[in-house]
Amino acid sequence: MENERFNQSSYLIRRKVFKFLGAAFHIYNQQGELEFYVKQKAFKLKEDIRVFTGEDMTEEVLLISARKAIDFSATYDVVDSATGAKVGSLKRKGLKSILKDEWLIFDANEIEIGNIKEDSTGLAIVRRVLINLIPQSFIGRVREEQVFTFKQKFNPFIHKINLDFVNNNILDRRLGIAAAVLLCAIEGRQK
Repeated sequence: MENERFNQSSYLIRRKVFKFLGAAFHIYNQQGELEFYVKQKAFKLKEDIRVFTGEDMTEEVLLISARKAIDFSATYDVVDSATGAKVGSLKRKGLKSILKDEWLIFDANEIEIGNIKEDSTGLAIVRRVLINLIPQSFIGRVREEQVFTFKQKFNPFIHKINLDFVNNNILDRRLGIAAAVLLCAIEGRQK
Protein backbone atom coordinates (compact mmCIF):
# COMPACT_ATOMS: atom_id res chain seq x y z
CA MET A 1 0.00 0.00 0.00
CA GLU A 2 1.82 3.08 -1.26
CA ASN A 3 -0.63 5.79 -0.30
CA GLU A 4 0.62 7.76 2.73
CA ARG A 5 -2.91 8.98 3.37
CA PHE A 6 -3.69 5.58 4.86
CA ASN A 7 -0.63 5.45 7.12
CA GLN A 8 -1.75 7.88 9.83
CA SER A 9 -2.13 6.59 13.37
CA SER A 10 -5.26 8.64 13.99
CA TYR A 11 -7.93 10.57 12.12
CA LEU A 12 -10.71 13.00 12.95
CA ILE A 13 -13.95 12.42 11.07
CA ARG A 14 -16.47 15.26 10.84
CA ARG A 15 -20.02 14.86 9.62
CA LYS A 16 -22.42 17.75 9.31
CA VAL A 17 -25.70 17.03 11.09
CA PHE A 18 -27.90 19.40 9.11
CA LYS A 19 -27.30 18.22 5.55
CA PHE A 20 -30.52 18.08 3.56
CA LEU A 21 -29.86 15.18 1.18
CA GLY A 22 -27.30 12.49 1.87
CA ALA A 23 -24.28 12.92 4.08
CA ALA A 24 -20.78 14.31 3.74
CA PHE A 25 -17.76 13.39 5.81
CA HIS A 26 -14.39 15.09 6.07
CA ILE A 27 -11.53 12.95 7.38
CA TYR A 28 -8.51 14.82 8.72
CA ASN A 29 -5.04 13.66 9.79
CA GLN A 30 -3.39 14.56 13.11
CA GLN A 31 -2.14 17.86 11.68
CA GLY A 32 -5.68 18.90 10.71
CA GLU A 33 -5.12 18.41 6.97
CA LEU A 34 -7.91 16.91 4.88
CA GLU A 35 -7.00 13.35 3.85
CA PHE A 36 -10.37 12.05 2.61
CA TYR A 37 -13.78 13.30 1.61
CA VAL A 38 -16.83 11.05 1.56
CA LYS A 39 -20.14 11.90 -0.03
CA GLN A 40 -23.07 9.58 0.61
CA LYS A 41 -26.07 9.91 -1.66
CA ALA A 42 -29.55 9.96 -0.17
CA PHE A 43 -32.35 7.55 -1.03
CA LYS A 44 -30.16 4.71 -2.31
CA LEU A 45 -31.63 1.23 -1.94
CA LYS A 46 -28.20 -0.38 -2.36
CA GLU A 47 -25.53 1.53 -0.49
CA ASP A 48 -22.62 2.76 -2.63
CA ILE A 49 -20.17 4.99 -0.74
CA ARG A 50 -17.11 6.48 -2.38
CA VAL A 51 -14.06 7.88 -0.60
CA PHE A 52 -12.08 10.62 -2.37
CA THR A 53 -8.86 12.49 -1.63
CA GLY A 54 -10.65 15.86 -1.59
CA GLU A 55 -13.91 17.76 -1.99
CA ASP A 56 -13.32 18.13 -5.72
CA MET A 57 -13.92 14.34 -5.93
CA THR A 58 -11.40 13.90 -8.75
CA GLU A 59 -9.42 11.06 -7.18
CA GLU A 60 -11.40 8.15 -5.76
CA VAL A 61 -9.43 5.89 -3.41
CA LEU A 62 -12.04 3.50 -1.93
CA LEU A 63 -15.39 2.10 -2.93
CA ILE A 64 -17.67 0.69 -0.21
CA SER A 65 -20.70 -1.10 -1.63
CA ALA A 66 -23.47 -3.23 -0.18
CA ARG A 67 -23.95 -6.65 -1.73
CA LYS A 68 -27.75 -6.44 -1.46
CA ALA A 69 -30.39 -3.76 -1.35
CA ILE A 70 -32.10 -3.12 1.99
CA ASP A 71 -30.43 -5.81 4.10
CA PHE A 72 -30.53 -5.59 7.91
CA SER A 73 -27.41 -7.79 8.12
CA ALA A 74 -25.72 -6.23 5.12
CA THR A 75 -22.23 -7.09 3.93
CA TYR A 76 -20.21 -4.25 2.46
CA ASP A 77 -17.29 -4.92 0.14
CA VAL A 78 -14.34 -2.54 0.33
CA VAL A 79 -12.42 -2.11 -2.93
CA ASP A 80 -9.25 -0.15 -3.69
CA SER A 81 -10.45 2.16 -6.48
CA ALA A 82 -7.01 2.55 -8.08
CA THR A 83 -6.37 -1.16 -8.54
CA GLY A 84 -9.88 -2.64 -8.41
CA ALA A 85 -8.61 -5.13 -5.81
CA LYS A 86 -10.89 -6.13 -2.98
CA VAL A 87 -9.47 -5.07 0.39
CA GLY A 88 -11.99 -6.95 2.54
CA SER A 89 -15.58 -6.85 3.75
CA LEU A 90 -17.56 -5.60 6.72
CA LYS A 91 -20.79 -7.28 7.80
CA ARG A 92 -23.33 -5.82 10.20
CA LYS A 93 -24.70 -8.33 12.69
CA GLY A 94 -28.35 -7.41 12.24
CA LEU A 95 -30.25 -8.83 15.20
CA LYS A 96 -27.33 -8.47 17.61
CA SER A 97 -27.07 -4.81 16.61
CA ILE A 98 -30.55 -4.01 17.91
CA LEU A 99 -29.23 -3.66 21.46
CA LYS A 100 -25.52 -3.19 20.86
CA ASP A 101 -23.96 -2.50 17.45
CA GLU A 102 -21.65 -5.23 16.20
CA TRP A 103 -19.84 -5.80 12.90
CA LEU A 104 -17.62 -8.58 11.52
CA ILE A 105 -14.39 -7.92 9.62
CA PHE A 106 -13.40 -10.18 6.69
CA ASP A 107 -10.19 -10.18 4.68
CA ALA A 108 -10.05 -10.13 0.86
CA ASN A 109 -10.50 -13.94 0.81
CA GLU A 110 -13.79 -13.82 2.78
CA ILE A 111 -12.14 -15.17 5.96
CA GLU A 112 -13.46 -13.65 9.18
CA ILE A 113 -10.54 -11.97 10.93
CA GLY A 114 -12.16 -9.76 13.55
CA ASN A 115 -15.04 -7.69 14.83
CA ILE A 116 -16.15 -4.21 15.81
CA LYS A 117 -18.31 -3.84 18.93
CA GLU A 118 -20.00 -0.93 20.61
CA ASP A 119 -18.45 -0.14 24.00
CA SER A 120 -21.18 -1.13 26.45
CA THR A 121 -24.58 -2.81 26.25
CA GLY A 122 -25.94 -0.59 29.04
CA LEU A 123 -24.86 2.65 27.36
CA ALA A 124 -26.09 1.34 23.99
CA ILE A 125 -29.57 0.74 25.41
CA VAL A 126 -29.63 4.19 27.03
CA ARG A 127 -28.65 5.72 23.66
CA ARG A 128 -31.47 3.93 21.86
CA VAL A 129 -34.25 4.17 24.42
CA LEU A 130 -33.77 7.32 26.45
CA ILE A 131 -31.52 9.86 24.82
CA ASN A 132 -28.97 10.05 22.05
CA LEU A 133 -26.70 12.58 23.74
CA ILE A 134 -24.32 9.91 24.99
CA PRO A 135 -21.51 9.54 22.44
CA GLN A 136 -20.87 6.13 20.90
CA SER A 137 -17.59 4.26 21.20
CA PHE A 138 -16.46 1.16 19.32
CA ILE A 139 -13.48 -1.15 19.60
CA GLY A 140 -12.14 -3.03 16.58
CA ARG A 141 -10.32 -6.31 17.15
CA VAL A 142 -8.46 -8.66 14.83
CA ARG A 143 -7.56 -12.09 16.19
CA GLU A 144 -8.49 -10.90 19.71
CA GLU A 145 -6.06 -7.95 19.54
CA GLN A 146 -7.39 -4.40 19.61
CA VAL A 147 -6.61 -2.64 16.31
CA PHE A 148 -8.60 0.60 16.59
CA THR A 149 -10.96 2.66 18.69
CA PHE A 150 -13.72 4.82 17.33
CA LYS A 151 -14.99 7.47 19.75
CA GLN A 152 -17.71 9.99 19.05
CA LYS A 153 -17.48 13.43 20.68
CA PHE A 154 -20.66 15.18 21.70
CA ASN A 155 -21.53 18.20 19.56
CA PRO A 156 -25.17 18.93 18.62
CA PHE A 157 -24.27 20.46 15.22
CA ILE A 158 -21.30 18.46 13.92
CA HIS A 159 -20.57 14.80 14.57
CA LYS A 160 -16.88 14.48 15.45
CA ILE A 161 -15.33 11.06 15.70
CA ASN A 162 -11.79 10.09 16.61
CA LEU A 163 -10.41 7.02 14.87
CA ASP A 164 -7.22 5.80 16.57
CA PHE A 165 -5.26 2.83 15.26
CA VAL A 166 -3.36 0.51 17.61
CA ASN A 167 -1.10 -2.42 16.57
CA ASN A 168 -0.26 -0.86 13.23
CA ASN A 169 0.53 -3.97 11.16
CA ILE A 170 -2.46 -6.17 11.97
CA LEU A 171 -5.27 -4.48 10.02
CA ASP A 172 -5.12 -2.92 6.56
CA ARG A 173 -5.83 0.77 7.31
CA ARG A 174 -8.03 1.03 4.22
CA LEU A 175 -10.39 -1.47 5.86
CA GLY A 176 -10.25 0.45 9.15
CA ILE A 177 -11.11 3.73 7.45
CA ALA A 178 -13.94 2.05 5.54
CA ALA A 179 -15.26 0.68 8.85
CA ALA A 180 -15.22 4.18 10.36
CA VAL A 181 -17.07 5.57 7.34
CA LEU A 182 -19.72 2.86 7.64
CA LEU A 183 -20.10 3.43 11.39
CA CYS A 184 -20.68 7.13 10.69
CA ALA A 185 -22.99 6.55 7.74
CA ILE A 186 -25.03 3.49 8.71
CA GLU A 187 -25.12 3.68 12.50
CA GLY A 188 -25.60 7.44 12.30
CA ARG A 189 -28.88 6.94 10.44
CA GLN A 190 -30.36 4.93 13.31
CA LYS A 191 -30.27 7.83 15.72
